[in-house]
Amino acid sequence: MKNRLYKYYPEDFGELTVDVLHMDLVFDVYDDRTNVKSVLRVRTKDAPIEKLELNCRDLEIRAVSCIQYEISYRYRKDDAILEINFREEVPPHTEVAIVTDTVCRPTKHILEGLYYDETPAGAPPQQITQCQQWGFQRIVPCIDDMTAKCTYTTTIIADSRYTNLITNGDVVVERHTIKPGRDKIVYDNSVTPMATYLFFLGVGTYATFKREFEYPDGRTFMLELLVPPASEASAAEKALDILHDAVMWVYLFTGPEQFDEEKLSVRKEIWELVRRREKMKYETKSETTLEELEKLRSRLAELDATITPGYRYTGTVYREIGMQNSDFGGMENVGNTTITTNKIMPFPQMVDSAYEYMVKVKVHEYYHNQNGSEVTGKSPFEIWLNEAVTVHVEEQFHAFFFGEDYQRLSRVLELLEPVSGTFALDSGAASMPIIPEGFNDPNDLITAVTYVKAPEYVRMVETLIGKDTFARGLDRYFKKFKHSNASTQDWIEAMEEESGQPLKEMSETWLRQTKFPVVEVSAEYNRAERRFKFFLKQRVPADAKPWEFPFRAALVDENGNDLAEILERVSGETAELTIENVDMPAFLSLNRGYSFYGKLIYRASQEELLMQVRKDRDTIGRFMAFYTLVDREKLRLLKNPGSSPSEEFIELYYRLLNDRQLLEKAGGQFLTIFESVEDEEFAHRYQALYDVKQSLLKAIAWKYKNSVISAYRYFESGSTPMDSTLEETARAIKYRQAKNICLSILATLDTPDIHAMIKQQFETATCATDRLSAFSAYMDSSAPDKVEVLRAFEAESKKNLVAWEAFLSAIGSNSSIDAVELVREMERSDAFRIEQANDQRALYGSFARNRKKSLQTKEGRALFAEILRKLAPVNEYTTVNLLNAFAHIDMMETKYHIPLVKILADLLGELDPQKYPSVYNRIRKLLLGAPKAVKAYNIEHGEIPDL
Repeated sequence: MKNRLYKYYPEDFGELTVDVLHMDLVFDVYDDRTNVKSVLRVRTKDAPIEKLELNCRDLEIRAVSCIQYEISYRYRKDDAILEINFREEVPPHTEVAIVTDTVCRPTKHILEGLYYDETPAGAPPQQITQCQQWGFQRIVPCIDDMTAKCTYTTTIIADSRYTNLITNGDVVVERHTIKPGRDKIVYDNSVTPMATYLFFLGVGTYATFKREFEYPDGRTFMLELLVPPASEASAAEKALDILHDAVMWVYLFTGPEQFDEEKLSVRKEIWELVRRREKMKYETKSETTLEELEKLRSRLAELDATITPGYRYTGTVYREIGMQNSDFGGMENVGNTTITTNKIMPFPQMVDSAYEYMVKVKVHEYYHNQNGSEVTGKSPFEIWLNEAVTVHVEEQFHAFFFGEDYQRLSRVLELLEPVSGTFALDSGAASMPIIPEGFNDPNDLITAVTYVKAPEYVRMVETLIGKDTFARGLDRYFKKFKHSNASTQDWIEAMEEESGQPLKEMSETWLRQTKFPVVEVSAEYNRAERRFKFFLKQRVPADAKPWEFPFRAALVDENGNDLAEILERVSGETAELTIENVDMPAFLSLNRGYSFYGKLIYRASQEELLMQVRKDRDTIGRFMAFYTLVDREKLRLLKNPGSSPSEEFIELYYRLLNDRQLLEKAGGQFLTIFESVEDEEFAHRYQALYDVKQSLLKAIAWKYKNSVISAYRYFESGSTPMDSTLEETARAIKYRQAKNICLSILATLDTPDIHAMIKQQFETATCATDRLSAFSAYMDSSAPDKVEVLRAFEAESKKNLVAWEAFLSAIGSNSSIDAVELVREMERSDAFRIEQANDQRALYGSFARNRKKSLQTKEGRALFAEILRKLAPVNEYTTVNLLNAFAHIDMMETKYHIPLVKILADLLGELDPQKYPSVYNRIRKLLLGAPKAVKAYNIEHGEIPDL
């Protein structure tokens, strides 16, 4: 048999032999097991059937029967199939009902199907489900396929002590006691036929917070938040405020006419009036207030009738449920969204990056009610389609509150980040296309390619066809495929039909090909004819096609005024773009707004780049000019060890640090200096890159210490939000970013006065971000009492799961000489639990990305090998993500080749490929992608049998 790199390929997903109609489910939940009775109603299609195969993984089968026909059955456990054989052929278009009685048993570390979540003290075991993508078959025999969309009636019987018994749909039989200690409730999910991966079941002990959601026309439903008992009401109320904003924003600012300029002012007026209405609803009621409220409601209804809104929720309750242990940050489940508990509401211990995640995940999962639930992809190969469009909308929501420049720069930094960034992943040995050739587990598809590269492809389509057209095309797609399944081709055709532009060929390249365009740009200007020309040339990998993409560029004068701006569709390996009747530009602003997903090479002079950093009206253009100047400076220092940072660079950074207007708009993130360079010869010398970055910051600190302290004080004064609105919190986050950039610069001086300043911030901080920033800086310093600070902060962090996760992440990423031993110490802690995904990601994930320690030190490699060996049997998904640290072995210095290959080869030899296919095949892929290193290893240790 062919030794395949993947377990599943597209041909494994064919048409179903039956239409799934409905499931009647009864879950009788106990502490150690759940008895499940199911009636699965299906109807044959145009052909008769003699057997039916149900997906059935790790279940105990008690009984199987069919209401209409005599059957026999056998459970093929190794195949996870319950095979049902009919004694007589079932004719076409005939309904049959399969009745099963089975038992499923929850576990603590298989975070799929029904599993144990964090249980509050004194409560019965918290149990929740995770069905993406094939978890439903771990609960009940079923046709576990994305096209098996059906309605559900679900009964839950469980311990009376549980505060909540929940599943999809609306309650049709209220919760009631059926015998001492046992309660029963019945839900009906019939409005939105649902794919199996969207099913949710939960029995748990929660604090439940509620808020009514009222549309502008007066229609209502209930928002619910289920979080740990004793959660602060104020934090829960803020979380519900953000969720309320998300639901209202989707209604007002998405949909087919969202970019209609005439109606935009109406939408904004509705937005402001809704905020006034909500405030009045919760104020003390007087006769005057009630009259004003009714007038306001009348005005809202009047305005609402003049717009075409976006998605309107169809249920009676929309619920967010905190899940402490999950491979995913959030998961939509038709009316029940699970969100990792540490990021479901603004806990005092939550850092700013987690707060931003919370804001985005709420709108993301809610929007899945339309894109994913109402319209569902046809197979796991369409997961990208469910996610990319949803992320695209999520980014619009984020930009609405944080600003377009801030949001877009956040995404560009995510592309460029050298360790876990999308370009790094997409160019390494672990790279997969948006629509891959195959996969080992659906979780393999939950990567930055799906959540970053795919949305960038969607954004390029929007750029080419225009925002208005894109919005109408999306509406066409949703209407055509509502309550059904859609393929990639269906989405592309909807966009083509609406725009009249060809997209298939462009899409085929972007969706099926790894990597990205690297575009060399040159230019010439003809003074006599006032003609400017761009010449573009793509570097196309062997056996690959050139990419097609939108290219936005401008010619800019010395005052920052645009002389001309173009947006061109580029296809083919080379392109020539002409601008007629234009003056000679002072500099070029290329790939504005990061118009295409890829890298651009233009050899601008130092003077042009310096002018662009100061004058370009495009914030992304300004940042990329800064990024290029920093890259050149780092490369110069790497090539000339012992040389000092240039005065020109120090002056540039100082000026940007004092550009208040820029940092208030783009945040401190604009001043990001990565531990990387574009030159491949030096790109993977991780310790050297860290040292170079530190030398740059230290040079700035030495020359401008007092000015940096002044900037620190300025941003500190504005780093506390003045109210609880999202807009105000966003402003404060940008100030805190800039403040902590100042602190990181000063920290490089490593002097007693700076130690005192850092410690003061640590001890007096009023938010978690400031505290963690100071803690990280203190741990990397030579402060004599840093061990005492560490011990005290560790003891404090252990008391709170949000704080513990942030603390572990800081430990895993620290750069001190004690880094490896600190990680070992934390994993020995009684508070660290390897079966908890948050603990895995925080400690092990940050350590894996800390490649100067995990890959480039002997003790780090030994620890990393131990981590991988321990974690693979516990959580494949996290292990696969850790393995991405090995994606560029061949590009590292040769002294690392053999020891790094040995880690992977040893692990490969120990793993059972049937039990751990994702980890096993990811290692094989990494080794196959490092031929030079493997060749060196083979000479010393012999061939790797599994290759």
